[in-house]
Amino acid sequence: MNESSLPAAPKTGLAGLKENWLGDLQSGFLVFLIALPLCLGISVASGFPPSAGIITAIIGGVLVSRISGSYLTINGPAAGLIVVVLAAVQALGEGDAMAGYRYTLAAIVVASVLQVLMGVFKLGQLSSFFPTSVVHGMLAAIGIIIIATQTHVMLGVTPESGNLFSVIAQIPHSLLGMNAEIGLISFLGLLVLVIWPFIGSKIPAPIIVVLVGVVFAWHFNLAQDAAAGESKFLVSISEDFSADFYFPDFSKLFSLAFWEAVFSISLVGSLESLLSTTAIDKLDPCKRSSDLDRDLTAVGLGNIVAGFIGGLPMIAEIVRSSENVNNGAKTTWSNFFHGLFLLVFVVLFPGLINSIPLASLAALLVYTGYRLASPETFYRVKEVGKEQLFIFVVTIIGVLATDLLVGVALGIVVKLAINLVRGVWPNNLFKIHFTVQRQDNDTLVIKLLGSALFSNFLPLKKALNQLEKGKTIIFDFTDGYMIDHTVMEFIHDFKRNYEAQGGQCRKVGKALETFSDHALAARLMTPDDRKQL
Repeated sequence: MNESSLPAAPKTGLAGLKENWLGDLQSGFLVFLIALPLCLGISVASGFPPSAGIITAIIGGVLVSRISGSYLTINGPAAGLIVVVLAAVQALGEGDAMAGYRYTLAAIVVASVLQVLMGVFKLGQLSSFFPTSVVHGMLAAIGIIIIATQTHVMLGVTPESGNLFSVIAQIPHSLLGMNAEIGLISFLGLLVLVIWPFIGSKIPAPIIVVLVGVVFAWHFNLAQDAAAGESKFLVSISEDFSADFYFPDFSKLFSLAFWEAVFSISLVGSLESLLSTTAIDKLDPCKRSSDLDRDLTAVGLGNIVAGFIGGLPMIAEIVRSSENVNNGAKTTWSNFFHGLFLLVFVVLFPGLINSIPLASLAALLVYTGYRLASPETFYRVKEVGKEQLFIFVVTIIGVLATDLLVGVALGIVVKLAINLVRGVWPNNLFKIHFTVQRQDNDTLVIKLLGSALFSNFLPLKKALNQLEKGKTIIFDFTDGYMIDHTVMEFIHDFKRNYEAQGGQCRKVGKALETFSDHALAARLMTPDDRKQL
């Protein structure tokens, strides 16, 4: 593909609105239909009031879309943050849910300030430091935790308080004591999510899950309890949207638990957002590249506002953003419209929201959790190499047994240890050696000396992103030692994007050993053998 074959990039700002308003409006509406139930479900699962996720998505759409550095991402709450937010509510509240909620809002504000500083000081590229297998392991562990906690909600049973393994152990007991009506609503919701892709309807599956749930909730007269002030099985938000605004409590600012929450929210939120934005850039038909630092700054500013009025932390959310691309969105105005539709709906139709059963939302989250931790995910990681599967599993176990920060750190330490065992020099772990040489007017040679690893390749990434477009780039690995999977994956993506803009890329060098048959597996190089990879 050359540069002329790419679609022309849409205009931005008000000119982009004038040019693409109809398509962006339509996409924004369809994303709104997906976002509404997910925002509610993520809020409840996080220990926040149901309205918190809607507050965040409104801010993400109406405010952040106007200042972000991306083009097609949708900003809002994400399932990946459920675990850290719920842990913060429980640890800071010490049994008082409302107090824990307000303390966590304060932690969100402080974490968001860190996000803004990361963006201002151009640290967005640090997301590349995390090995792919560790990131996937973190997300899979989050998926397992979501499944474990939300299964009880699907069954209409409240488990006894305890650690994660206690919650998992109580699932058989909840199955035996399930509420049949709630269980039926949940089962139908999961059934819709499984079969809907085969139907091929343009109506988003989450909205069908909600509609089915509302009909059966009406049939089972679940609203009767809600009318008595006991909305145990239904969503509950105020008729006056502004009444759902809450303000942060900073009185635990100097406690260890507070700062654990701050760093967890900042790490997971920033990492997920940056990864999602990068992934959506790959789906963009125009192959536009987002300004990750500006985008991180914008998300941080949005999170500060959300934290001050009762919202969840937001990220660039991958599922809604993917649907946005698939629906034909062209500019950030689709994100704006999705937030605007949410605002109008929650102001004008709060009664409809209060008729949604929590079981339907739990079914959506369990399905999301399964997609994060499905057997297919394990298989894809194993295809890249057995060592990648080992790191992946170690990260999962670390997260489940301790917490996200410890689990991720453990995965990184294991990855570094494996690289040392394979013969990487200790002084090469965090420092890369390469040269950029001009062979002629149209050819640049990137020559690697030693090893290129997840822990040292940021300078290489920065150098490649600054190269002229439309040239021939040769990656010369003949004097290299080891190239890990994270770097192979980056070079693969760089090659695809560079060639889409009219350039050419090729690799020179022969692998002495690859650690699986996967094209992007880690490899040891054979010196002085100039064969094309």
